[in-house]
Amino acid sequence: MNFRKLLFTASIVTLLLAACGGRKNRKVKIDQTITPQTSYNNLFLDSAAIRQFTNKDTVYKPFEEMFVNFYRHRNFEFAWFDTSGLVEQAHNFINLLSADAKSMRKQDSTDGEKKIGAILDRFSDSLPEGLTHNELVRSELIMTGEFFRHAEQVFKGKGGIDATQLGWYIPRKKIDFSALLDSTLNGKEAPDEEKLLNPQFKKLRAALQQYIDIKNEDHPWDSIGLERPKLVVGDSGGAVLAIKERLYYLGDLKESPTNDLYDKDTRAAVKSFQSRYGLVADGVVGPNFMKSLNIPLDTLIRDITINLERVRWIPSELPKEYVWVNIPDYKLHAYEDGKEVFNMRVIVGSAAHGTTIFSGNIKYIVFAPYWNVPTSIVKKEIMPGMKNNPDYIRNHNMEIYGHDGKIPVVRQLPGPDNALGRVKFLFPNSYNIYLHDTPNHDLFTSRNRGLSHGCVRLSDPQKMADWLLRKDTVHYPPKVIDSLMNKNLKEKWVTLDKTVPVYLVYFTSWVDDDGQLNIRKDIYGHDAKIAEKLFSY
Repeated sequence: MNFRKLLFTASIVTLLLAACGGRKNRKVKIDQTITPQTSYNNLFLDSAAIRQFTNKDTVYKPFEEMFVNFYRHRNFEFAWFDTSGLVEQAHNFINLLSADAKSMRKQDSTDGEKKIGAILDRFSDSLPEGLTHNELVRSELIMTGEFFRHAEQVFKGKGGIDATQLGWYIPRKKIDFSALLDSTLNGKEAPDEEKLLNPQFKKLRAALQQYIDIKNEDHPWDSIGLERPKLVVGDSGGAVLAIKERLYYLGDLKESPTNDLYDKDTRAAVKSFQSRYGLVADGVVGPNFMKSLNIPLDTLIRDITINLERVRWIPSELPKEYVWVNIPDYKLHAYEDGKEVFNMRVIVGSAAHGTTIFSGNIKYIVFAPYWNVPTSIVKKEIMPGMKNNPDYIRNHNMEIYGHDGKIPVVRQLPGPDNALGRVKFLFPNSYNIYLHDTPNHDLFTSRNRGLSHGCVRLSDPQKMADWLLRKDTVHYPPKVIDSLMNKNLKEKWVTLDKTVPVYLVYFTSWVDDDGQLNIRKDIYGHDAKIAEKLFSY
């Protein structure tokens, strides 16, 4: 991408920095200082021409209010043309569309490409003789309309996917494309690309290009079979050489292999690959390693592309302090001043009770919590248990504190066997999802940690409590927190002075802070749903 294209692309994707915050259909004030006498450009259009244009060419109808707002703001002065023909910004935009044409959806781009091409052919040098004002107005409005369509595609992606239809409820700010276009044409300095989209987009796009390059270089990618159950340092053979070559293509093995010996460098490369794929990084080549290594290259490219689309759905900038839970990775990360301060293993919802993808704000810490048993569990487990054993409630440290018709309302008392463990972290939401401890910490050693009914269980809840309360050491020093966690049998609520954002996300491919591409299993089948929409054209 040359500098001109990069600059214009940067201008197009300024959604959260310069183009957000306006109300939909807000009426923009006309700049009365812009007139044929004061403007460098004496080309103006009539406001009625916009309605006539969008009514006739309905592909632009969804942007009608954006058209009106944009031209009202400039008192209906032309943006893309002056008396000499197309202005410089118009040529920049046309070049951008031409460069991006192959990546655009055919049904969206073909008609637009023809229209823009016709404009370029006719106005490449100057305004042609015999040109009517109405023809010029139409060309001007086509340029604006194509800008809006292209900008929308940048933010919505190739498939124009509604993320909420796929169970993704992390909100994005609305975009005012008319303000965006005004900012672009005014030649305002474009911020660095990493500030325009979430930095993960740039990283993951580079990783995708590396895999596309591997495919274009036509490296062998047949399935590799083992001649024995596993390989360790000192083994050799044709399978070892094939494994080394693939690890070299993928960047885990630093130097091109010259022999078929499983040596220390090979072991380090295997461990690197295992770590990136969420496997046990023991350096042993076994069934799980080979299954991951043999994933077809086209599948990897497709899956990375799917996750690149997901990156569009997260905020371009994240808070300085936040909690990030990536569901397929079974891991929580805590960030302070934009840098990771710790991470821990988590247990998330099973495939049948998937954890919802959304964001919230941690507001309360509840030490020694009660567990209010869901009605479904009361019906399926507790009521049959009570029928078979009169002491069932007492034996499970529970109590009945009401009735809903014939259904008892049950809660489990605080204690070491409480299903929520010793503490829970609440970020009020309509999904009834929160972070909490568990009495069954042995489960955190499992590779598949999709085991809960939707909530997120923490492997080190005390570390989380210490971190959230670290700025309130007067009332909650580590010793007090330890006592509340391990000795307290009475529920205690603590309200945080400042809420902490938490994001429950779903990425099966991402680039980590060390620049390594990570791959995980699609535990909920979400990738397939996005692929159906993304690649169905």
